[in-house]
Amino acid sequence: MQISGPVLGIEGTAWNLSAAVFDADLITLKSNPYKPVQGGIHPREAAQHHAAEIGGLINSVLEESPRPVAVAFSQGPGLGPCLRIVGTAARALAMSLHVPLIGVNHCVAHVEIGRYASGFEDPIVLYASGANTQVLGYLNNRYRIFGETLDIGIGNAIDKFARSKGLSHPGGPHIEKLALEGSYIPLPYTVKGMDLAFSGLISAAKDSSAPIADVCHSLQETAFAMCVEVTERALSQTGKDEMILVGGVGANRRLQEMLRIMCEARGASFAVPEMQFIGDNGAMIAYTGRLMLAHGSTIQVKDSRVNPSFRADQVPITWRCPSKVQRPVSSDSGDEVTRGAEAVVELGERFVIKRRVRKQYRHPDLDGRLISERTRAEARLISEARKYGVPTPIISDIAADTIVMERIAGAKLKDDLSPSSLTQTGRMVGLLHGAGLIHGDLTTCNMIMRDGSCCLLDFGLGYNSTEIEARGVDIHVLFQVLESTASDDKELKQAFSEGYRETFPDADEVLVREHEIDLRGRYL
Repeated sequence: MQISGPVLGIEGTAWNLSAAVFDADLITLKSNPYKPVQGGIHPREAAQHHAAEIGGLINSVLEESPRPVAVAFSQGPGLGPCLRIVGTAARALAMSLHVPLIGVNHCVAHVEIGRYASGFEDPIVLYASGANTQVLGYLNNRYRIFGETLDIGIGNAIDKFARSKGLSHPGGPHIEKLALEGSYIPLPYTVKGMDLAFSGLISAAKDSSAPIADVCHSLQETAFAMCVEVTERALSQTGKDEMILVGGVGANRRLQEMLRIMCEARGASFAVPEMQFIGDNGAMIAYTGRLMLAHGSTIQVKDSRVNPSFRADQVPITWRCPSKVQRPVSSDSGDEVTRGAEAVVELGERFVIKRRVRKQYRHPDLDGRLISERTRAEARLISEARKYGVPTPIISDIAADTIVMERIAGAKLKDDLSPSSLTQTGRMVGLLHGAGLIHGDLTTCNMIMRDGSCCLLDFGLGYNSTEIEARGVDIHVLFQVLESTASDDKELKQAFSEGYRETFPDADEVLVREHEIDLRGRYL
């Protein structure tokens, strides 16, 4: 329906209290952030600040704007005490004005204001903020999460390191400034398929005896390279050619530069919203609320409870048309060269030459280390998996960045997403896990269906482990990809699980752990 009039949006999920009105040609935006005296954000203190300031902030916005036709508020995710202050104010205002109430998902609002600011239609999104680190893409009326942090958001990770060095909140700007004067030192780099983790990196940075400028420089280079890598994997997986960066950490110029370099190398368009829209702000709530209002997505007061763990993939996206992933179909005839997220692959009639390419966005020392480690790991694990009955290519030669191996004729699993194929995939992963091997990158691009069997490829992120957690994360990577790229993902995951149980005695324990991993809150 047509919306005639502005929508008021109220944002207060964490430290920044903000309100805005959004109309077709009018934006009034004001903020009043909570500033801790020392340390990080204290939820109760932040909520007390919001409670004391929210009335005056909203009044100052309304004084400069036409009467709103609806009130939108950040319903989650976020800090519970802060969310409740905002929710209470929004309900009271909507009832007093006799206008509709709209509960907005904070993460979805970041995506939508990014689309508005960039003009992009169907981008891959890196959402990097204090408490969230996610790679998202749109498919069939949902924002699907391709990958995310398994422990702590990148902004909180940086802030924790900053506090350990006596730097004030927020720590990001201090780290960015110090990093300009530093040199690279090795720090832990943790990417698990489409997911990533920052805890080990932050612990190592805290304990480092190197000059603080060097640690700040290396912390940024490592953490941001992890984020860019998983974003590139999502671009490669989906075939999309637009990418936006949103969230408060997106203000970092080095992160912007690294993403721009990656996108240019892939021929993808890249954009970052202007500063007033990149962090938490009321305009993104008001704008998304306006989209929701136009499509009837309002709520009753009785249903407006805040949700601190509200995930983006739980929100029906009623204002966008269904979109299907653009999957390039592989050919099995003749010589060809293909490029994935990590490597250039030359496909000959009988052999494949896989060469890991240099990433210009990564520091040369880090890039060289990753290429060497992953090439060696891939060759070793391919050979080891074959010993346990898992179909893999036969390797004929290996160099520092190159593997020459047998060509496996067939269709990639991403082009053959059927229950029978997923059942067979489950059988092979069961054999792999039974041998104490973790693939590390179980995406549908890294499996080929041949004569009813599933051949596993690309073990560059693999390692040896018999831990339930490692096996659960391995399957979680695959399940995330299925959720992000297939409309019948529940049926496909069930088929995989049936095959996995056939060949791995402890399958049920691992599948329970995968579900626990999926349910873990990412807002820390």
